[in-house]
Amino acid sequence: MSGSRSPHLELRQVERFYHAGRPEEVRALRGIDLDIPPGEFVSVEGPSGCGKTTLLNVVGLLDSPTAGEVRWDGRPVGQRTDRERARMRLQGVGFIFQRFYLLPTLTARENVELPMRALSVPRAERSRRAAELLDEVGLSSRADAFPHQLSGGEEQRVAVARALANRPGILLADEPTGELDSANAEAALDLIERVRRDRDATLILVTHNPDVARRARRHLAMRDGRISADQREA
Repeated sequence: MSGSRSPHLELRQVERFYHAGRPEEVRALRGIDLDIPPGEFVSVEGPSGCGKTTLLNVVGLLDSPTAGEVRWDGRPVGQRTDRERARMRLQGVGFIFQRFYLLPTLTARENVELPMRALSVPRAERSRRAAELLDEVGLSSRADAFPHQLSGGEEQRVAVARALANRPGILLADEPTGELDSANAEAALDLIERVRRDRDATLILVTHNPDVARRARRHLAMRDGRISADQREA
């Protein structure tokens, strides 16, 4: 199972509108223009409801724009079939969520294997790869534990291992420390940064926490569905 190279990401005049069960239209993204070179570490900040999570979902192919274009390495994603986009997402994107979203009926190892099962990776390879990843995040001894038997910090480490299962070139982290205490939050961020650096992956991290955002080399601020600031550190 070969790894995914980090693609050049481009958004051109991307908009995302929806109703969400309400009569008025929610304009989550409004005319977003964005270039993210391979391997960049980008933080995204802004108040609740400004479009941060929607931006991640569009970049990660969980959602499609209402208007505009998303490109990976210059090729519009919208020109691909649903099946092609699903495979791109499985192979190319690793998601790390605030609430972990581990399946409670599966062990840590089985949770890490899930993305590989979706790509029909043979069982022996899934097991070997899951063991390697759990060792990498320091949880070899907890491979057979269920989520309810893990601490919050351990659950987040399993979630990081799961995000890396198919060797993605893009990591998308949505408030990955929001459910953790300060010590576990620092450890989780150190881990995410290390695996990004080791793999030269692109990392886009949504956060409300300025201390977390400071770890990135590029900082986006969002307001009312628009990018209101875009700063790179020297």
